[in-house]
Amino acid sequence: MAPQGKYRNLTNLELTALEQQGCRTDGGDWTNVLVADRFDTRRVINVRFEGRVRVGALDGITMGADAKPACIENACLVGCEVGDNARIRNVGVRIANYAIGDGACIENVGTMETRPAARFGNGVEVPVLNEGGGRDVAMFDELSSQFAHMLCLHRFRPKLIGRLQQMARAAAERAQSDTGRVGEGASVVSVGEIVDVRIGPYAKVHGAASLVNGTILSHREAPTHVGSGVHATGFIIAEGAQVTGGAMLAATYVGQGSRVGRQFSAEGCLLFANCEAFHGEACSVFAGPFTVTHHKSTLLIAGMFSFYNAGSGTNQSNHMYKLGPVHEGRLERGSKTGSFSYMMWPCRVGPFSVVLGKHTRTFDSADLPFSHIEAMPDGRCSLVPGFNLSTVGTVRDGAKWPTRDRRKGPVRRDHLSFDVFSPYTAGRMLRGMALLKKFQEQTDRSVAAVAIGGAEVKRVFLRTGQKYYRRATLMYLTEKIVARVQAAIVNGARSIAEAVRSDDGAVYSETWVDVGGQMMASARLQQLVDRVEQETVADINALDAELDRIDKAYRADEWVWVKQAYHELTGTDLDAADVDAIAAAADTLLATRREFLEAVLVDAVKEFDSLSRVGFGTDGGDEDADADFQAVRGNYDANAFVVQMRDEIQSLSTRVAAFKEMLGRAIEARGER
Repeated sequence: MAPQGKYRNLTNLELTALEQQGCRTDGGDWTNVLVADRFDTRRVINVRFEGRVRVGALDGITMGADAKPACIENACLVGCEVGDNARIRNVGVRIANYAIGDGACIENVGTMETRPAARFGNGVEVPVLNEGGGRDVAMFDELSSQFAHMLCLHRFRPKLIGRLQQMARAAAERAQSDTGRVGEGASVVSVGEIVDVRIGPYAKVHGAASLVNGTILSHREAPTHVGSGVHATGFIIAEGAQVTGGAMLAATYVGQGSRVGRQFSAEGCLLFANCEAFHGEACSVFAGPFTVTHHKSTLLIAGMFSFYNAGSGTNQSNHMYKLGPVHEGRLERGSKTGSFSYMMWPCRVGPFSVVLGKHTRTFDSADLPFSHIEAMPDGRCSLVPGFNLSTVGTVRDGAKWPTRDRRKGPVRRDHLSFDVFSPYTAGRMLRGMALLKKFQEQTDRSVAAVAIGGAEVKRVFLRTGQKYYRRATLMYLTEKIVARVQAAIVNGARSIAEAVRSDDGAVYSETWVDVGGQMMASARLQQLVDRVEQETVADINALDAELDRIDKAYRADEWVWVKQAYHELTGTDLDAADVDAIAAAADTLLATRREFLEAVLVDAVKEFDSLSRVGFGTDGGDEDADADFQAVRGNYDANAFVVQMRDEIQSLSTRVAAFKEMLGRAIEARGER
């Protein structure tokens, strides 16, 4: 936009030309219309100016992807400031109280206005997780999944909640203005109604039906797209997101890189980074990062999810027809629900579990992660602990999420941890082992099944579950030990003790937590909460800086946890370990990793068995079915995933042998026994 001092009054020649081209002002007074140098009257046709209006240069083209000649035609501008080389054309009613950025394009718009003291969606209370209220989160532009997690779930800390609510209110007050804004290079085309909406730079708003009280954050490197038929009221859409295809939003936040469309309806929801929501419906949902729902007839309600995939027809109930819709549920990170799964809240599902069937009884499997959970005919829950540890899907999950992070631009608000195996999940497995062992020891052999947290576990699975958890935990711990020692040797560590020494400032906690997609030691969270309550962390920026510091400390904190867990599980104190103890850890890695990968391959081969070939080779014989299957699906031996797993199995022995040789040479050279 032109600097404030560069605006001037119209000349008599310019005024005459404008009137001849159908332009007019309120009461015929042109003194409130100011223009910048390079203002070309030939590009201003049939425009009504009301109140104070400023217009920048009009001699070039717009800045968007589809550059068009700058102009103002067939429009009514009320109290607006128009930047250099913007294009405003065919406004049905008016554009009122907007600052329109350089090179922006506004065409075929019905009404576009900002009312006094607008907050553009900031401060809207979202009744997330509990539809009956009590966990409301106020939206603001800088909202992150971590901030929302603490504000939503930590209601047992009233002082913390008060401080967070104060931060949210302050952010909403900063957003308040009598003037809306359309950022530079933004494109607003064929939109029916825009009221109290702020639109960021290079955003593309095409074909939306009605946008009221909201913000569309956008950045040149992460342009946001709001598309055809969208209805949104009380919303914030973050950078790089896409809301299209007749989506309906009410009191809803859409995070960076998220996709919402195909007539999806969201009311009272928070959808954080990289979510995908199509066809179905969500109500009072806390959708942590990478929550995905793609299907019709899917209703997510009053639940907390992250790194989650909803099968078609998935739904939940939060209403027992007693005190209203006040129940809530949690599916922890990495969980999935099968087609037409149903859960009656309250329920809690441990990380990386799969839920199938219609569950009409509540259960809590938080300490039994990686489980297969299936409803029995009477609606009770049957659970196989640890079954999901060696499935192909779980292995794929660990690789896909980092590659599917669509966030671009200089700011990434949500702090994300992608690891499948971590102190958070391994700690749950250790608790699961203890829980299963207790029931195994206390349950008579004549008992066929036991109830754990409302779920039924067959007695035989008490032992196998412990086996699954122990193998996976040892694989994770020894992988970290080998990697740590190997890196230390390469960097010149003089002894085993030096190689395994904990980093200065590392924090140990037996338990870890998942805070809106960011895993951290419980002690770190406690320190953060204390600092917020004490007002040492005074505002949103300071809170984000603390979360960033915790993120940077993740590996150091993880290592001290690994050392303690390995000691408890094997009796080996790594701080006092010698070369033989480290070599033994490498041998354990070889055994557990190989067993794990072989189990994954056993699961993968099911995708190529005779049952998987049903329907192939139509109108042909058995040989034709085989040929058709290979033409479409390929064969087991050539499958890229299978080849990768086999290569890793074959290289494991070489890898471990090379590590032990490196270890021996390094210790011998440095004189350590």
